[in-house]
Amino acid sequence: MELTALLLSRLQFAFTISFHIVFPSFTIGLAAWLTVLEALHLATGRSAYRTVFEFWLKIFGIAFGLGVVSGIVMAFEFGTNWSELSRLSGPIQGPLLTYETFTAFALEASFFGVLLFGRQRVAPWFYLFSTAMVAVGTTFSAFWIMVNNSWMQVPVGYAVQNGAFAPTDWSAIIFSPVVWVRFPHMLLASYLTGGFCVAATGAWYLLRREFHAEARIMLRMGLYLAAVLMPLQLFFGHLTGDYVHDRQPAKFAAIEGRWHAEQPASEVLIAIPDERAEANRYEISIPILGSLIGSMSFSSTEVGLTDFPAKDRPPVVITFFAFRIMVGSGMVMLLLAWLGTYLSVKNRIEQSRLLLWCIFLSFPLPYVAILTGWFTAEVGRQPWTVYGVLRTADALTPFLTTRAAAISLTVFCAVYLFIFSFGVFYIYRLLRVGPAGRLVLPGADAVSNRPKSIADPSTLADARRCADGEL
Repeated sequence: MELTALLLSRLQFAFTISFHIVFPSFTIGLAAWLTVLEALHLATGRSAYRTVFEFWLKIFGIAFGLGVVSGIVMAFEFGTNWSELSRLSGPIQGPLLTYETFTAFALEASFFGVLLFGRQRVAPWFYLFSTAMVAVGTTFSAFWIMVNNSWMQVPVGYAVQNGAFAPTDWSAIIFSPVVWVRFPHMLLASYLTGGFCVAATGAWYLLRREFHAEARIMLRMGLYLAAVLMPLQLFFGHLTGDYVHDRQPAKFAAIEGRWHAEQPASEVLIAIPDERAEANRYEISIPILGSLIGSMSFSSTEVGLTDFPAKDRPPVVITFFAFRIMVGSGMVMLLLAWLGTYLSVKNRIEQSRLLLWCIFLSFPLPYVAILTGWFTAEVGRQPWTVYGVLRTADALTPFLTTRAAAISLTVFCAVYLFIFSFGVFYIYRLLRVGPAGRLVLPGADAVSNRPKSIADPSTLADARRCADGEL
């Protein structure tokens, strides 16, 4: 494969967005969970909720900062690598990104400082309100990004004026049926990411026999959340498949690994697609199921990739396997969530060390599912940047050279891996220290500035109860 400015620019954007999405997908779900924790602390007075909240707030702060910094870079790439896309779609994408700034970023920036520094300076109800506003801000951010991306997937509410895409109906753009399928799908994915990371951390502490009270809160709340949300995620995943089937038939055929039109269509479970031969090797399929999944019919005709010109087909191998990895990860998460919740309700989960190990090792699964889901959506959209109206090759900066694209790709990869490895390492250090520890312990000769707070009977009582596993 020849390295061109187009290919290198696509690799660069794929690298930066894949790196970026790891952090928002975690912080969106974690912000909502922090709101629940703070509400439970106010309602019950249990200090364990406060301890868990303060612990995860530190991790949230680091991940939030990494997400913001890694996301800013992509805005610059629209100008450096994809200036034609910016010129043609700027009248639509520009306002949408502005709406994100004035809603999501404004809320996050205004209230995140209260979370970090305002615990002792504001009323408890206002601190809870601030936590909720940060969660709302992260949700708004996801919403506007999904509106933007959904318009590129299924462009609506626009007209071509003076060679650019001009908005004619903002309600059609913002309230597109595609948005209200894809946005909940992404939001639920973020909640599941937060839930599984929290549950995996709780399982890790139980395996190490540390922080018993806090670990139980993490494990149970994470599993309960995942057990409830996974069926909803599968439902919205099916709705997302419906829009792809109806609006992007070439992508749907690539996902299914279907080369020729079939009536009724079989469902290819696994195969090795061969794009040169326009066929699948080592295929395992189920008759009729493809028509049932695609059209809810036992006899429908489902189109194949050969119904489209070769230049209009997406890369089949990546789309085909990415979708199956996403679904497989989801099925494993569903099994772990339901089994773990069942044993948790029966108070037997802590006796099953094998299951605790499985839950601990499952923390990469939601990230794998999100990344492969995005690969399916974005690679399957090719060769279009704005589906059906703007090809990716035509969206590239006209004067961008292969040398310039290669240098920027190399620099981005080096800087990202160097800087963000320290952030990830610090998160790991926080997890190792745990909810009741500090990364830097005071010296033996250190004297507290507030000795009364240390000797406070209520504080000592809470410490004893926590050690006994009552909190």
